[in-house]
Amino acid sequence: MRSITTLELQYAHRFYGFQGEAQYLHGHTGILTIEVDDTITPQVNMVFPCNEIKKIAWSVLQNFDHALVMREDDPLLPAIVEVYGKQGIKNGHRLNTMKGEAFKTEWATAYPDCRLVVTKETMTVEGMIKIVHDLLKDKLPIVKLTFSSGANCASQEYEPHNHIERCPLCGIALNADGVCPKCGYRHGD
Repeated sequence: MRSITTLELQYAHRFYGFQGEAQYLHGHTGILTIEVDDTITPQVNMVFPCNEIKKIAWSVLQNFDHALVMREDDPLLPAIVEVYGKQGIKNGHRLNTMKGEAFKTEWATAYPDCRLVVTKETMTVEGMIKIVHDLLKDKLPIVKLTFSSGANCASQEYEPHNHIERCPLCGIALNADGVCPKCGYRHGD
């Protein structure tokens, strides 16, 4: 069975080198749907608490919310970083508190202090799915990701490659020590 949750991301980007309207800097509301698959935990009667899926995903994906997503070879990128420096916001601002964990993967690098994500490829809906899967594949038993942005939508299915041990009392993932971070249950108790 599957647990399914959605997240909304507000971001700006452009398709550098694209011949059409998307070559201009513009913004979107993106909707990410995450589907995880596992057995139902009997005592809590669910696969995975949706609020926990959202919490795990949001810890890194909030880097995309109210952020600029630019391809690494986009000639606008250095100019934007320079302006952020002149403005005093390149290395963060005291009001910039809604930021996720910095990350660097094969597909993208997040710079949370300046609300910037630099990508290897143009950030299409298909590209976003690659990035999200890469960031979350070891944290959640993902079987499907769907991302829609404006009139564009893409979806990818996956074979779950990991089993995440979950608390029998509340259903969330146990930490590396086998302890539930929410209720304190210890594996083997």
